[in-house]
Parts: sequence; C-alpha cells; structure tokens
Amino acid sequence: MTDVSARHRRVLVAATVTIPLLGYFVLRRVEAFTFLSEGGRPPFVVLYTLTCAWLLWQTLLAYGERPHRASPEEQRLLDAAHVAVLIPVYNEDAALLRRSLASLLQQTRLPDSVSITDDGSSVDYTAVRDWFEPAAAAAGVLVTWQRTENLGKRHAQLTAATACPDADYFVTIDSDVELDPHALDELHQPFKDRNVQSVAAVVLSTNVHANWLTRLFDLYAVTWQLTERSAQSLLGAVVVNTGSCASYRAAVLRDHADAYRDETFMGRPVTFSDDSLLTLLAKLRGRTVQQPTAFAHATMPQNLSHHIRQQVRWMRGSAIRSFWRIRYLPVSGYAFWHQVCNWFITLTTTAALVWFLFLQPANRTASLTVVLLVAIAFGYLRCLRYLTIRPGNEPLRVRLLVVACAPLMALWSLTVLRVLRWYGLATCARTDWLTRGKVEVYADATSAAAASDMRPMAAATPRRTAP
Repeated sequence: MTDVSARHRRVLVAATVTIPLLGYFVLRRVEAFTFLSEGGRPPFVVLYTLTCAWLLWQTLLAYGERPHRASPEEQRLLDAAHVAVLIPVYNEDAALLRRSLASLLQQTRLPDSVSITDDGSSVDYTAVRDWFEPAAAAAGVLVTWQRTENLGKRHAQLTAATACPDADYFVTIDSDVELDPHALDELHQPFKDRNVQSVAAVVLSTNVHANWLTRLFDLYAVTWQLTERSAQSLLGAVVVNTGSCASYRAAVLRDHADAYRDETFMGRPVTFSDDSLLTLLAKLRGRTVQQPTAFAHATMPQNLSHHIRQQVRWMRGSAIRSFWRIRYLPVSGYAFWHQVCNWFITLTTTAALVWFLFLQPANRTASLTVVLLVAIAFGYLRCLRYLTIRPGNEPLRVRLLVVACAPLMALWSLTVLRVLRWYGLATCARTDWLTRGKVEVYADATSAAAASDMRPMAAATPRRTAP
C-alpha cells in the first residue's frame, strides 16, 4: 500500500506554519497591483484579489479532509455487499491489462465479480483471458469477459454492468490501472454513510519516472486531487471522479443508464467525459466524496502529442459538464457555487494576463514579475500535500525535487493548459474521442516490440467463469 499516513502529520505541521505566511505574501503582492497604474486601482485588482483569497481558502479547506472509517457493524454490512469491478478495454497494451487484473486478485478485500468488455480492440487478449479466468475462479471471483463491436466506453461499461445484476456497488477502473492492495477496502469505507453515492480514489502515475512530462503531470494531477477535490470532498460535493478508479452505488448507473449512454450536446452524441457525468448523476442523488487513502496507479501520456490530445479531450468535457452543473445542480449547494467560482477564476486570470501584456505596456516587466511571483507562491502552497504521498520506497529527496518544479507546473498551467482550456470551450461541440486508435503506451519495450505481431480479434461469445 502507498505509504501516506506516516508522513501526513509532519506535512500538516509544515503547512500550518507555511500557509499563513505564503497567503500573506500572495495577498500583499496582489495588493501591489494598485501601484502599477498612475490612474489608481485597476478595476480587475479587487476581483483578482478575491480570486487569490478563494484559492487560499480552498487550499486551507483541503487540510480538513480525513479518511472515512466504518465501525465494526458498518464494516460487516460493507463486507456483505456485492462489489463488481467494470473494465472497458480498447486497444490497451496486453501487459498493462494483465497487471491491472493481477492487482484485483491481490486486494485485501477481493471484488465479488469482475466484468470486462473488449470494445472491438485490434489487440489479441486471448492469453490474458486464459490466464485471468482460472486465476479469478480459484480466488472465488466471478468473471465475465465479453467482446462487442466498437461502440465507445460508456456502452462497454453498461455492457459490463448488465452482466452483474446482483451488484451493490460498481467500481469503474481503466484497463491500464493497478490498484494498491488496500484500494477496494479503502474505497468503500465512505459508503457507511447511506447518503454517499460515489467515492473517488487518489490516482498516481505508474510511469511517473518515464520523463519530465510524466513527472510534471503527476505533480499537477495529484496536487489537484489533494487540494481542490479534497476541499470538495470535505463538503460532500466532489464534482469530478477520476475515471481511472471510482466507486458508485449500483443504482447511480442502473437508474440513469439511458441518460449516461445517450448524452448529447448541441445535438451530437458525447463520447468522452464519462467520469464527470457519472459524478454529476451521483451528486444529484446525495453526497460525493474522496477517500484519501484509496490509491490507484494509472499510466499517463509519455509524449507531448498524446498529452495535448488528452488535455483537449478533458477540457472539452469540462466545458460541457460545466454547463450541465449550472443547469442541474441546486443553487443552494456548494457544488453549484464551486462551478461559478471556477468560471470566475478563469475569466479574472485571463483578464489579468491581457491587462498585463496589452493595457500596461509601460509597466509590463513589473506586471509580469508580480504575476509570476503570485503563480510561484500558489504553486508551492498547493503542492505541499504532494509530499504526504510517497509511493513505494521513493526517497524523500526525489519527492522534494519534484515539488521544486512547482513553478514550472504553475507556468505550464497558466500558459499551455490555459490556452487549451479556452480552445476546449470554443470547440466543445466536437465530441469525438481524439484518443485512441491504437496502443499508445506500453508496459515495457518488449510489449512495444510485440505490438506489430498482434492480430485482429474476431467477435467472441460472452463467457462466464463461476467460482
């Protein structure tokens, strides 16, 4: 299991001392904007100060998140529940899929069933299937393995869910995800509260050591989960579960199967952003939370092209989902106002950059210096919780070096990701998947070399293996 608890207290103490100091510094720097114009206080300065205050409050709120724990009686009910893992597979590296399935059989709380749907892949998974089915049967896990024509991830998930009519909880994982041994046990602890409808896991990068891009993205993704999503979780208002690993009460998917499968935007079917739609459906039924001690490891893009395509897809999905949240979430709830604040932040930060670059040319250097100082301060502030998680035996100095790259992460977010966010909003009517027409990430060099020998699969009849 990923070691997190032993380091949590030390980081919490450091954060308690550091956050007020950094917060004071940030607000003082923002206030310094007032001296950049001879005409007095620029109109956006107050708004930008409020933006910084919102981010600071959100970061502080995140430190209130604690793992959910069931009582002995509640744990007996959780143990008796049927947990079904749904895995859609499409052009995944066979070695990565095997690792993912092997991690399911190493759980301290085994799943009751695993339902796999091959969504018309061009990869031959016969060897993986022949290994997994008897191994799962020996462990007492029911397996359903089906192959369909390529109809998309949502259709594949629903096909997998149909094969598990007795499930109380559906765990959705991607086909490249490896779970920590305690992941399923930890993931279901919050369901002791009957009002909790979904639980998100914390997703780390399996290939984090591959290159600078995977390192930087791991810092970005984990920081977001342990700050923004942790703050949402404390209030039972998580708005996006990571598709790599999350659990839902079965009724969330069963009762809304048609809406989930047939979602359209501007008259076009939406084929991505499945995780955020499921989270929205769950939020409309009750509380949505994160379990900060449930860990999953996902393989992230290792080249810039794959990373950009993934981000464009995520940004388009985020744009579509933001409209749905404003339309359907109750105005009295935190999730609604969180979305409003996110729109506010996007607009004010963009307006600030425009003002710096084009409306104050005489003070451009001073303006850019201030905005960079603010970005760096917030980057370090939000990355502190990244130190609470150290996978395996990774030395602390390596983790510290990654956190030292926080300014690069902030710069990447302010420039490249900001541009992609606006591009995603402008092109959100394009609802095609963008990835993946072929295997793009491999477990190792051997897998990559073997890819050229993989033959197309023919349609197979669904087969169930009973324990």
